[in-house]
Amino acid sequence: MVSSSERPGAGSHPDVRDAAWAADCTCDMNIVVYAHSMELGGSQLNAIEIGQATQALGHNVLLVAEDGALSPIAEKAGLEHIKISTRRSRPSPGVMNFLTRLVERRRIDIVHGYEWPPAIDAWLGPHRALGTPVIATVMSAAVAPFLPRSMPLVVGVELLRQRCLDDGFRSVALVEPPVDVHANTPQFDGIGFRARLQLAPDTTLVVVVCRLAHELKLEGLLAACRTVGRLVSEGRNVHLAIVGDGPARAEVEAAAAMANAVGGSSVVSLLGELQDPRPAYATADVVLGMGGSALRGMAFGKPLIVQGEAGFWKLCDPRTVSQFLNEGWFGLGSGADGSDALRSALEPLIANSALRQSLGVFGRKLILDRFSLEGAARTQVLLYEQAISQSAPATAAEIVRVSWGVGRHYLRRRLAHVFRTPSPADDFNARQRQLSKNR
Repeated sequence: MVSSSERPGAGSHPDVRDAAWAADCTCDMNIVVYAHSMELGGSQLNAIEIGQATQALGHNVLLVAEDGALSPIAEKAGLEHIKISTRRSRPSPGVMNFLTRLVERRRIDIVHGYEWPPAIDAWLGPHRALGTPVIATVMSAAVAPFLPRSMPLVVGVELLRQRCLDDGFRSVALVEPPVDVHANTPQFDGIGFRARLQLAPDTTLVVVVCRLAHELKLEGLLAACRTVGRLVSEGRNVHLAIVGDGPARAEVEAAAAMANAVGGSSVVSLLGELQDPRPAYATADVVLGMGGSALRGMAFGKPLIVQGEAGFWKLCDPRTVSQFLNEGWFGLGSGADGSDALRSALEPLIANSALRQSLGVFGRKLILDRFSLEGAARTQVLLYEQAISQSAPATAAEIVRVSWGVGRHYLRRRLAHVFRTPSPADDFNARQRQLSKNR
């Protein structure tokens, strides 16, 4: 398949594209998958991987997204990547118009938006203008309250699915974040990664792969640096490798430097973003993570300590796994800084290689039994068919409600910027945290 990067004007604003590039397709469905970014992250990796698996089932999948770190992975997956500008609002009237034209040119059957800004672009664009069915996947811990209640919704956690139904969404399906169990496997060769870190053979390597973001991630990363620094200062042979990049890099660098000072040597490595993080997972003795990163760690047969917020850290084992299956691979703690909770979960794993091995086998089996990519793709195709058969035009009342909600959200963000007060998060996890505290 010819990718958009091989065509004139690839990577430019969508308005430059020409209808002559439209191609006939004899596949069952023509599907647009619109990822919210192409930075390293679970939601967009899911968009690419499920899109690839859906295409393998005989459908034609077009990936709409900006250029970014995941672009080579999308190309390797065989997806046609139609690039949009990074200089756009979220949602974007320009992208709404572009999607409408794309749907017409390429005879698209359904548009799938990952996270709320792409879903709104699709719903206020081709759905409103042409009646094209739209489905949304939200892998954040909470759903934007202004999303259309009539739009089919996919979430990754059963507790959130029930909450969305209680909030009035008419169709909410559960598709747990899938993992490519063939690409992410204990047999993957990651020896070179450990050699790069120049670690002794008996050093316990703890790995976290995530975007260095202030929301959700930063608190746990700082706690992990503190914890490992103290453990090494007390004589434990452990090393923390942080794989990722993002806006909180400076804070993480400072915490890593402090941990290295406390530990008396290089005990925390900040490695930046890796296009392929599999060597890090494969070499790890223990994985720290949340969401899709947590699942990928288990796919490699590694023991997992789940990271959350407000000091939450918990080992995934046969006693605790039901909590994560019901509530998601995340949690809320008591409000402490998390160092003690992480230490309690980590120390037995450092001391006992047999425990690490048994929990790794447990996690890999869980992924094989419940989180396979092929199963998720088959479920997703059924959801596409259902959304197409049940699609109804957007009503004027719902268009007004959605437009008002989006406008109010951005007005609050602008006022927060002007007055330098806390800004509402785009992923609405703050709302999820409050709801969780109220349970």
